This record gives sequence, C-alpha cells and structure tokens, in this order.
Amino acid sequence: MIYTATDITGAFLVGVEPDIDERGFFARTFCAKEFAKHGLNPVLVQASISSTRHRGTLRGLHYQVTPYEEDKLVRCTHGSIFDVIVDLRPHSTTYLRRFVAVLRADEQGALYVPKGCAHGFQALEDDTQVLYQMSEPYVPEGGRGVRWNDPVFGVDWPIADPILHPRDAAYPDFEPVA
Repeated sequence: MIYTATDITGAFLVGVEPDIDERGFFARTFCAKEFAKHGLNPVLVQASISSTRHRGTLRGLHYQVTPYEEDKLVRCTHGSIFDVIVDLRPHSTTYLRRFVAVLRADEQGALYVPKGCAHGFQALEDDTQVLYQMSEPYVPEGGRGVRWNDPVFGVDWPIADPILHPRDAAYPDFEPVA
C-alpha cells in the first residue's frame, strides 16, 4: 500500500498497489502492521456503508465527541466523491485546516481520518457508495456536526445547491477555541 501524508496532521491517503494480470488485479486495502508502522490506528472494529442515490448529495461535516471519538478509513466503493476533512483539534498544528480529495471507486484509494477531525463528502455521481471502517463502535449520542459551508473552513464544494439532510443543513457554525 502507498501512504501519502495530507495537510492535516495524522491524516493520510492510502493507495493500493495492484498486482495485475489477465484475470484482473489483487490488492491489499488494509494491513494492521503497516498502519501501525505509519502511526495510524491499526484497530478497526466496525464497518458501515452509505449509499447515495443522487449526484450533489452532501453528507457532513460529522464527528464524534470524547469519549466516543473514532479514527475512520473512508473508501468510495461505487461512483466518486469529493471528500473533506477538517481538523477540529485545538492543540493540533493543523487546527481548522481542511483537506479535500476526490475518491473514485475505480482507483480503490482511501482516506484515513484521525480522531478529532470532522468528515463529509459530496457525491459526484448518482448511485455512489462509501465504505467506512472505524476504530470505535458508533455511539449516536456522541455524534456532532458543523455547518457544511461554514466560512471558517472555506470548503469550495464542487456542486452548488447540494441535497442535504435537514440535520446537516441545521448544524451551527463552528466556534473556534481561542
């Protein structure tokens, strides 16, 4: 696998190195030993999938509060997404920075999102699916969010007028820690 550090401390793009032959290819998408070697949490205890019907649908920006924080490995398994993480860790050297990447199912790559970062994505195609692997079981009462278009983060989403869940549309602006 190929590990590429992002502009967010502890966040990585995780690419595959396919072994290709006439049948197709084979590639590892996760290795606990390699994750640990790169400083990533090698324990992934839960997996979830989201299916998004319509291009332009935006999910996020979501995160879990202490003690329910989770590391995530996010992979687009069908279609493509504009994927965003925002560092909400006040003591991080990359506090309030954002990182964006386009994840495409045909490229097989993933984005590792460390604890304390908000995450969201916008579907770039109809019928897009995303696989999440998390380091902690999801606890609904620990779930929080910040407004997808909060000017503090300055995310330039590619599709104007996104389709939003009412909860995501109602999240407040982020209050930075001084």
